[in-house]
Amino acid sequence: MERGRSGRGRFAQIAYGYEGIGHGQVHVRWENEVGGAMVPLIVLVVSFLVFRLAGLGVEHFADWQNALRAALGAMFLLTASAHWGRRRPDLIRMVPHAFGAGGTWVTLTGIAELLIAIGLQIPHVAMPVAMSAAAMLVCIFPANVKAAREGLTIGGKAVPGLGVRLAIQVVFVLAIAASVWPR
Repeated sequence: MERGRSGRGRFAQIAYGYEGIGHGQVHVRWENEVGGAMVPLIVLVVSFLVFRLAGLGVEHFADWQNALRAALGAMFLLTASAHWGRRRPDLIRMVPHAFGAGGTWVTLTGIAELLIAIGLQIPHVAMPVAMSAAAMLVCIFPANVKAAREGLTIGGKAVPGLGVRLAIQVVFVLAIAASVWPR
């Protein structure tokens, strides 16, 4: 196992963001491998909590599924924004060559994420939109595989390993399903 300056194993460094002690100071950092990938998940969780709190005064958000769909909408708006920002070239590099024009796929998935963010908020179309969102997450996973295998970066930060990325994708798919699951 690779050891950091503190003598702690790589797992401890990633899990706890702990780099070590040097010159009398404790150096704590957010591990690039995990930190960047966690932003959409953090947005999902935090915005869900905010919408649930809003439910104390706004009846619509008192329903946990409405709050979850709103949080998923916020998350998809965030992820869509990367498709046209400074991270766009990084996303294009992630598209497997077998799929063809990476720029076209990045644009199409960005548009799809915008439509998903909106569609999840419309009750009578939320179910088919959720099914489409889950399918899209499965379909774009090969880009995550390629990025991990080739050690690509997004915004200068290493993409997470496949295990981390898969776990996050599973959480997203489960949240999408829960947001429309019949009661």
